[in-house]
Amino acid sequence: MTHPTPTPAQEQLVRTTGRALARAGLATAYGHCSLRLDAAHFLVCAPRPMGLLSPQDTGTVVSVHGPLPEGVLGEVRIHQQVYQRRPEVKGICRFFPPHVMALSAMKLTPSARHGFSSYFYPKVPRWHDTALVRNEAAAVGVADTLGQANAVVVSVNGAVTVGDSIQKALVLAWFLEDAGRVEQAVQAAGHSDTQIFDTAQQAQERATWNGGIVERMWDYLTYNDIEEQHP
Repeated sequence: MTHPTPTPAQEQLVRTTGRALARAGLATAYGHCSLRLDAAHFLVCAPRPMGLLSPQDTGTVVSVHGPLPEGVLGEVRIHQQVYQRRPEVKGICRFFPPHVMALSAMKLTPSARHGFSSYFYPKVPRWHDTALVRNEAAAVGVADTLGQANAVVVSVNGAVTVGDSIQKALVLAWFLEDAGRVEQAVQAAGHSDTQIFDTAQQAQERATWNGGIVERMWDYLTYNDIEEQHP
């Protein structure tokens, strides 16, 4: 089977997303991101710390079905399983948000308690297994736990966000960590029973993508990136 060839713009988009995750404190030596190329293939970033991705680093094209190519990180199986189940998903971020990970150590995930966390109403699902996701069964479990949500916490091993663009997946990664920050503060104050959104409709109305939500956050997270041009 012939694989599609990523364009230079697609390669740059993946690198920029990876560096933005690192600059935002959401990834250190670990993590990866990907961009769907067509129904059967996606481009995943080079297997190195995302903050160190250079303009010379090219990603790897991976089939949505089948074995991973040589050199691709084992947890990229998560991307495969999500792309199989969610045809509308065009981008995925796998990262390690500090506040969310602290909550996961208490078997907690963020609930919808403020504007940014409304995108995860009523709360972020959590995959229970503490092992790294390096086999097919575990990847299936993570993807099934995600379901139709925007994010899933991978036990004590970070999180995954998905979007209909890789830019949106990045923005959701930042939103998720801010949701974790707020959840920690609420838990520490002893107000875990407080409800902010009384109905799903309320949360959905707040979780809007209108008004340049993605574009403005993308500009904020990628400002002064080595390959990104801003006015």
